[in-house]
Amino acid sequence: MQNYRRSAQPLLPESTSAATPGEYNMYPTHHLQGGEIDRGFDRLARQLSKHPRIVIDGFVGVLWGDFQSRLDASLHQHGIIAHWVWVEGALHAPEAVDRLIGPFLGGGDPLFGKRFTGELRDFFDPNALAALDESPEANTIIFYGSGAALVTPDAYLIYLDVPKNEIQYRARAGSIRNLGAAQAFEPPVMYKRFYFIDWATLNHHKAALLSKIDLFVDAQNPENPAFISGGALRGALVEISQTFYRVRPWFEPGPWGGQWMKTRFPRLVKEGIPNYAWSFEMIAPEQGLILESGGSMLEVSCDLLLYHDHHAILGQHAERFGFEFPIRFDFLDTFGGGNLSIQCHPRPAYIREHFGENFTQDETYYILDSKPDARVYIGFQKDSDPRQFRLQLEQSASEGTPVDIDRHVMSFPSEKHQLFLIPNGTIHASGIDNLVLEISATPYLFTFKMYDWLRLDLNGRPRTLNIQRALDNLRLDYRGERVNHELISRSYVLDGGQDWQLLHLPTHRSHFYDVHRLEFATSVTVHTAGSPHLLMLVEGSSIILETAGGKRGRFNFAETFIVPAAAETYQLINEGQTPVRVVKAFLKPDWIEPGE
Repeated sequence: MQNYRRSAQPLLPESTSAATPGEYNMYPTHHLQGGEIDRGFDRLARQLSKHPRIVIDGFVGVLWGDFQSRLDASLHQHGIIAHWVWVEGALHAPEAVDRLIGPFLGGGDPLFGKRFTGELRDFFDPNALAALDESPEANTIIFYGSGAALVTPDAYLIYLDVPKNEIQYRARAGSIRNLGAAQAFEPPVMYKRFYFIDWATLNHHKAALLSKIDLFVDAQNPENPAFISGGALRGALVEISQTFYRVRPWFEPGPWGGQWMKTRFPRLVKEGIPNYAWSFEMIAPEQGLILESGGSMLEVSCDLLLYHDHHAILGQHAERFGFEFPIRFDFLDTFGGGNLSIQCHPRPAYIREHFGENFTQDETYYILDSKPDARVYIGFQKDSDPRQFRLQLEQSASEGTPVDIDRHVMSFPSEKHQLFLIPNGTIHASGIDNLVLEISATPYLFTFKMYDWLRLDLNGRPRTLNIQRALDNLRLDYRGERVNHELISRSYVLDGGQDWQLLHLPTHRSHFYDVHRLEFATSVTVHTAGSPHLLMLVEGSSIILETAGGKRGRFNFAETFIVPAAAETYQLINEGQTPVRVVKAFLKPDWIEPGE
């Protein structure tokens, strides 16, 4: 199938290849202990031939028409004439859907809306939905489309999923539509609706179906989908939630992007890509887990781990965060690129009221690498005048005049392994020639740009600024000596032994997560203490992780991996000849949100 996606990034390969020790692995896999991955419409048709009544539900982004025609042709080859019932016929008219979701789309705001609080059933006409189950008798009847499981619980249940990066590639090609929409929109419009409406709605629906799924299909390859039994999927989730995992990373260019990742990650696509600005290392709402059996790969969304057993993943923090993994890791690459925009993030009350998020975008910058003159912008100069700053920002936005950022915003040299603290409301930006490991609370969309150095985006258009939202959230008292005292972490040794030490890199009181760095020559044992651990090898070639139950896995330089709280204890073993450093982020045990 041609032109259904727009991206230079390749599809997930059908089969795995051996990873090279020390080399960043683009396709980390989790071997299935039970069950196996199957592939293709012929094999899928054979599986369905045993069942006279079938529901094929799925996420937004599935190419439903193409999938139905291919599967129907395979069923015909097996002598099965199916009666297909398209559930979209029971959706409310697009105009009614627009009225339903309108209050959550942020009016004219091009970027931000508010999380939809309704249910998938709200998109359907209840009478039309009920009428679908009154279809004429047939030897095989198949209800299909997002929401098909709402028609009847008495059927063999298949679920089609599509990774969220693939959904965005398909949106860029105009091959898919939003839930209940009559047509495809421009990609930024579709993404806003995905984030605030479709994903919020369909994630809840997927979570409700997880325990009932008979067959799970990875539909990212429209010509040769992979699938696995629901029982095998749930068994894999149990095993992973007790040991460790790494999600599949993905990468995007940007107007300020750099060249560090292109140089250091050999298997990353380089042709036709001007730079890489971001690597999504662990952003749970966006990423997937790759399961493997017999060399064949299948991707599932990593949020299934939380839907299946969030207590195993989050431990004593499960009630606080529910089905949301609260910490993220991502790379910001400005090596040979440009400064990030001058920006801030919303205060807790603001993000709840305006966007419906449960917690805010508190961040830190861990400097994984930098050139000698690299800097990080953070906090206000002691004598910066807020009124003058505002006037200059507004004039720049309307007239295209430059702003003397150094007159208003402080900057500090950025050195490898330094941690900058960016609580909500703090003005900040990474400067040129940094490779930042952004350790942050999970929300990732809510960046209020005040000034973007008058540059254009990759499509040659001005980037959207959010000056008023930024001004509504700025903490003007983070200035002068207070910045140096409160927003630059000073590490100290917390514990140690013959050839290892544990350093504490204290975070801000606003951060509900904390940061340690493990430095060791041979091995070190770590206890989860009721929290998940999000880790990265930040110096060294490769390490082995071994859990108390004996499961082992290798992780290379700059790879992110997660140890759930339920693992309780694990060992990290250095594979190299020189000492290594591993950053560990975890949830503070007794954190209480400070007042505004």
